[in-house]
This record gives sequence, C-alpha cells and structure tokens, in this order.
Amino acid sequence: MKKEKTEKSLEKEFWWDRKLKIQTVGRDDSMEDVYHHPYEPTPYCVLERLAESGYIQRDNTVVDYGCGKGRVGFFLQKELGCDSIGVEFDENTCQQAQENVRTSGCDNAVTFVCSDAAVYEVVVGDRFYFFNPFSVEVLRSVLGRILNSYYEDPREMLLFFYYPDEAYVAQLMTQPELLFVDEIDCRDLFAGIDEREKILIFEMCA
Repeated sequence: MKKEKTEKSLEKEFWWDRKLKIQTVGRDDSMEDVYHHPYEPTPYCVLERLAESGYIQRDNTVVDYGCGKGRVGFFLQKELGCDSIGVEFDENTCQQAQENVRTSGCDNAVTFVCSDAAVYEVVVGDRFYFFNPFSVEVLRSVLGRILNSYYEDPREMLLFFYYPDEAYVAQLMTQPELLFVDEIDCRDLFAGIDEREKILIFEMCA
C-alpha cells in the first residue's frame, strides 16, 4: 500500500486528469483477491519522471499491465506521442478506461484489452509497465509470454517496475532472461524515506 497523498500532490492528480480529460483519481479495493491487487494509479509526478527519462520514445508501444482506468497510457501518449495497450482483468474498470478513451480523444493511440494478464498474448509492444498489479505467480506467467513474443519477433524490450515489492525484486533478479539496466529514483517526490519509491528497468536479453 502506498502512503497517503499530501494536499499538494492531490491537486496535481486532479490537474492532470482535467488536462487529459479523463477520470483516474482514487483507489479501489473491490477487485482485490489473492492474485490481483487493488486499483491504485501511478502518481503523475512519477509518470513525469518516467517521461523525462528518455527510455520511452514516440515510436515505442507501451503495454501497461493492470492498467486500471488507463492513466499511464493517456499520460505517455499526451507527453511523448507513443501508443499504448492497457491490459486489465476487471470488466467494470475496463469500461471506465474505455469511457476515458471517448472523453480524451485518444482513439487508436490508446487501446485496452479486458483480459487476465496471465493469458494475454503479446503481439506488439516493446515497453512494458507494471505497478504491482498482481501476484508474483501471475508475474511469472506474464514474463513467460513476453519472452515468447521476443523469440517470435526479436526486438529491444524494456520492462518498468514501479514501487516493486520484495517478491517482485527477487523474481526479477533471478530471471535469467532479464538484465537490470537502471533505476529511476523517485524518493524525493514524496515526504519521508521510502526505499521502494523507484522504477526498476530491465531489458529482455534471452
């Protein structure tokens, strides 16, 4: 669980939602179970830092796992011009993401698939984003499908993991096909010291 947002950070959350003409603010625990974690969007200040990192460009396609209402895709499309595909297992949340497509005017550039990430077949995409959307058991299946896509169509693939928990880090560091590339430090964006405030970046290199 992330820390409570300050009043100033909440202002930024609503400001960006208004600018993008979407509704993504808030947390929703209703779909949580042993395999799927609650809906909680990545803070916009973190997405700003990701966009500034240079690891995602206009010609990339981002696959956002556990995309929720689509904040990551809409933000990156607006700021960088890249396409995105959001993968979300909850039907009600998917419907809200589709409504955001309508209001944002991002037809075709931001799309959503209502699917269990463990069975989603990766056809296109070279950037993959995760904010602890599901259990490490599901993560293993997802990594396997990304790897299959790499074998079928070898290309540069970067995987981004925001606010990773210990189980995720342990899995990623022992995955032989993944090479640790960098981390984007986000600790200064929030009050207090939280060592998980970072984005870990890995490259698929089978």
